[in-house]
Amino acid sequence: MKSFVGCLFLVIGVLPLAFAGHNYGEALSKSFLFYEAQRSGYLPHNQRVHWRGNSGLNDGKASGIDLVGGYYDAGDNVKFGLPMAFTITMMSWSILEYGRQMGASGELGHAMDAVKWGTDYLLKAHPEPYVLYGEVGDGNTDHFCWQRPEDMTTSRAAYRIDPNHPGSDLAGETAAAMAAASIVFRRYNPGYANELLNHAHQLFEFADKYRGKYDSSITVAQKYYRSVSGYADELLWAAAWLYKASNNQFYMNYLGRNGDALGGTGWSMTEFGWDVKYAGVQTLVSQILMSGKAGHNTLVFERYQQKAENFMCSCLGKGNRNAQKTPGGLIFRQRWNNMQFVTSASFLASVYSDYLTSAGKYLKCSSGYVSPNELLSFAKSQVDYILGDNPRATSYMVGYGSNYPRQVHHRGSSIVSIKVNPTFVTCRGGYATWYSRKASDPNLLTGAIVGGPDAYDNFADERDNYEQTEPATYNNAPLIGVLARLHAGHSGYNQLLPVVPAPKPVPKPAPRGKVTPAPRPRVLPVPANAHVAIQQRATSSWALNGKTYYRYSAIVTNKSAKTVKNLKLAISKLYGPLWGLTKYGDSFIFPAWQNSLPAGKSLEFVYIHTASPAIVSVSSYTLV
Repeated sequence: MKSFVGCLFLVIGVLPLAFAGHNYGEALSKSFLFYEAQRSGYLPHNQRVHWRGNSGLNDGKASGIDLVGGYYDAGDNVKFGLPMAFTITMMSWSILEYGRQMGASGELGHAMDAVKWGTDYLLKAHPEPYVLYGEVGDGNTDHFCWQRPEDMTTSRAAYRIDPNHPGSDLAGETAAAMAAASIVFRRYNPGYANELLNHAHQLFEFADKYRGKYDSSITVAQKYYRSVSGYADELLWAAAWLYKASNNQFYMNYLGRNGDALGGTGWSMTEFGWDVKYAGVQTLVSQILMSGKAGHNTLVFERYQQKAENFMCSCLGKGNRNAQKTPGGLIFRQRWNNMQFVTSASFLASVYSDYLTSAGKYLKCSSGYVSPNELLSFAKSQVDYILGDNPRATSYMVGYGSNYPRQVHHRGSSIVSIKVNPTFVTCRGGYATWYSRKASDPNLLTGAIVGGPDAYDNFADERDNYEQTEPATYNNAPLIGVLARLHAGHSGYNQLLPVVPAPKPVPKPAPRGKVTPAPRPRVLPVPANAHVAIQQRATSSWALNGKTYYRYSAIVTNKSAKTVKNLKLAISKLYGPLWGLTKYGDSFIFPAWQNSLPAGKSLEFVYIHTASPAIVSVSSYTLV
């Protein structure tokens, strides 16, 4: 089995999996519930995640400042400023591009509430022009304890940057967040928008004037959110957002003057996230260029755009240096919380696709010209993978679909709600009682995007598997924009650029490879009075070392008026891995997350091998 999976990992071009018609509107709604579960501070009257309570009510008090509020970044109880600010920036960008679609879904109010919960905290964290608080809580003591936020006994020390302890990356990202959010609130709350923009101007000046890496000043962040890329990308990122928010030519010229020195025109990236912002900067600058506003900065901005397009081509597998992908087609960057790179790349691909469409342009890759729709199709393939179109038939959004992570690495969701059982959970007692508990979480962390599978599409739903089962706020922030875009279909998007028709380049015809048709799916004959029906189909295929591999989907449907229990399936002529059922002796039974099949309902399992469909038959079952 290992050699087979390892062999699949070498596949370079995997055909997209069949689209399952996902409910992107439902996934969008659930994403905002996750942010309510991550709230720190006094919860509002309209809080919808009822298992959470007030927490962190003395944050900042020891330093003589009110730092109550904001978001916990992931499954712990620390408030880290850099990823929190990036989350706010990306939520704001999602609204700016696809707010109209969110409004049509009834989610724009929730989206703006999610942004404002973050910006209210960021305003508190910036009490003076050259002072910014960048962390509340200590990752070391926090990780020693397993407590729900309402019971915290760990350190709530506050850490800051100032002229003697600079942090250009932290200040720059916070400036970007406030600038982007100011555009979101400009029409609905102009006074608040102006306040945010004033803070953004001050923070940019602070970041640029007193340069340094924030984790050299706030050293307790180094083990958790080390700024590996430095601060040059955040300076450009902040300038780009301040130009969009203020239309002040100073910031555009800053991008032009510093594009080479700060790496905006030099770094060709295959990732985008809370640490590395270059691809995001390059995408924003490309929008300015395509809208015809670059002026005397045009030549420099064209170099930014070339790097932006390198990123897009790498996602498609059509560049000189391409992003790695799993056999199932998911972008793979690292073992720990890989989904953050999947959602951010999907967002950039979506917006760049729309920018190109608005400008009447095509994407230019080393392999030739690519239509904007191909970029959007890539983003859709990644989102569909997240929602369940993958070799394991697993949804990596908690609460979406029927097969999703049940043992999330998250203190609040894994411990009984304080509203159900107010008994105090001690620091180490939480580990003994709740962390080590091999059962589903008592509280559903609806909408959370967990870390996701490994490089071979494998995933273990275990609470101590923090690399794969821990969620993070910055996983969801780019995804909400893509979900809104996909939910709207082709009903339009916010055309922030003038539509200028341009002659379409004629792509060079690619050499046609031999296409091997998938074996005809076998529909199993079933008697007219059968209670359980099985239907199979091939959903994807690819060639490797002279062999053609097929991914098959099998749907088991209860056609009776009663509930099916104790189902046993016999599967023969199966020559590869199978996901979605549990092996039981020589048979297969319901997966761990399911013990029955109600009347009229179906379950899906998938498998991969090089042959025709396996022979699947019903051995036994009971009706209750």
